[in-house]
Amino acid sequence: MSIHGILGEQTTDYPTEYSPETLYPIARRMGRDAIGWHDDKLAVGVDWWHAFEMSWLNAQGISQVAIARFSIPASSPFIVESKSLKLYLNSINFTEFTSWDDVQALIAKDLSACVQAKVQVELFGLDNDGSELLIVQPDGVCIDNALADSPNKVGLSEHPDASLLENTSQFSDEHKPYRFYSNLLRSNCPVTNQPDWGTLAVSMTTAKPFNDANMLRYILSYQKHNGFHEQCVEQIFADLSEYYKPSALMVRAWYTRRGGIDINPCRVSDMSLLPKPSRLIRQ
Repeated sequence: MSIHGILGEQTTDYPTEYSPETLYPIARRMGRDAIGWHDDKLAVGVDWWHAFEMSWLNAQGISQVAIARFSIPASSPFIVESKSLKLYLNSINFTEFTSWDDVQALIAKDLSACVQAKVQVELFGLDNDGSELLIVQPDGVCIDNALADSPNKVGLSEHPDASLLENTSQFSDEHKPYRFYSNLLRSNCPVTNQPDWGTLAVSMTTAKPFNDANMLRYILSYQKHNGFHEQCVEQIFADLSEYYKPSALMVRAWYTRRGGIDINPCRVSDMSLLPKPSRLIRQ
């Protein structure tokens, strides 16, 4: 299956009538095959999407607006191409619904059919108290200045380089927890080559001593990498699993908005480690 879909088209027709056929699935296995891991190891977690340009008509023909959250399980065989989702949401702008529940049910049905798994859809009114869309700070220590005193210039890598995680420290007998984040995650869309910026957060328990400078070098090696948001997070999850052999691991990213939509993948070694969905100030 091609990954291009609507993203690869130079001209786009914007539907003005309900068009579920606009949704374009992309197989997760393509990214996972490149990593070389068994799917079940990377299929634990959730992709949270926020859509800020939700609109439809009520029975009187009056526009209704909302913010939506879509929760797509990492175990789904497919993801949905982001531009196709935007066009799909646009296609219901002039569709009449008798209730918000009907809107949620229709979108959940169509997205679930696209990714071939149950997708949870939540709609939030603009008069919401903000508790469900709270802007938070990532947990842990920011490592963005870990190389400030380094005499060496950071080179630009063409591909993620897991060898940058290496250091001389050996495994100990004691597992320790580490929580850290970086606002410097950057990659490129594999279709359009447009940059994707995000904040990466990691929580892990390991017997391998953590080196924040090496970790930052590794994160910076994604700067010219072409990969979808979900694939980048899964690659990081796989690389940290291989190097640190953690007894517990959570990797998540909050990507900045494009076309009114942000994408926030999260992978965990166990579903009990899954955090709540949230937003950051840059979103």
